[in-house]
Amino acid sequence: MLPVEVRDGVHVLFLQPNPAKPRGGVVVLDAWLIGEIQATLSTIAKEQPKGFILASASTRVFIAGADLAEIDALDDAGLHAYLEAGAEAFAMIPALGCPSAAAIHGAALGGGLEIAMHCDALVAALPAEGGKPWQIGLPEAGLCICPGWGGTQMLPARILPELAMERTATGATWACESAPTCLFDAKAAAGSGSEGAIATAIEWIKAQDVTMHAFHATHAARRAIAPRNAATITPICDALALTVGATKHGAACIDAVRTGIAHGWNAAIECEREHLVKLRHTSEARAKLDAFLKR
Repeated sequence: MLPVEVRDGVHVLFLQPNPAKPRGGVVVLDAWLIGEIQATLSTIAKEQPKGFILASASTRVFIAGADLAEIDALDDAGLHAYLEAGAEAFAMIPALGCPSAAAIHGAALGGGLEIAMHCDALVAALPAEGGKPWQIGLPEAGLCICPGWGGTQMLPARILPELAMERTATGATWACESAPTCLFDAKAAAGSGSEGAIATAIEWIKAQDVTMHAFHATHAARRAIAPRNAATITPICDALALTVGATKHGAACIDAVRTGIAHGWNAAIECEREHLVKLRHTSEARAKLDAFLKR
């Protein structure tokens, strides 16, 4: 079980590095952590929380992303199972039925941003003046693969869809200070770190001033594109298909978006998984992954 604190009536879950693979204190979404997230959220759900915050115990990052070495060692069936387990665990956040926020004080990349976007709000604590900015975004396409936990669906619902889709299809991330303003629902004082982000997240949750039922009666299970967005999103897909969609991974990201606006969330993340499993076997992805894993 992961550590949980109840602060001002709000449940705060602290993600931790795998004790068997400490990685210098960096939080990575490996099978161990996914299992711990699921077990801990199951316990929290029984307590009927009035608010939930996803935080990180790491002083170095929020979440660095998925464990690429662990993923690379899996066969295709194993990778499908790993991705499905993550999707099921992350879906437990909106299923809590209460306002939720991710308290981000460091790098939130790939799967780290995806689990954060399962929360209603993203709350950031930027570095102090002169401090090194941390990165946020979906860098998977930089390795010639694609997101696998709904990133193609959630990012376009938080920022300009064209920008979100272009960045996802290319794998370009943002330094936190230059991220689109609307990506963050609230910001803590610069340099306040994890504690500042958590305190501001609690303030955001308290400011909703609604019951759990009323809040989620007017909010989707997660902020994501859906068939109702087809008229807006389809022309963007058509335009991007001629540019960033020219690569296999770019085309995969755009295909996942098209699937989401045609058939909804479940079909879209299944589409992501299918593409991700296949893309990692391409010569382009193998070259990128092998180089990354040798670092």
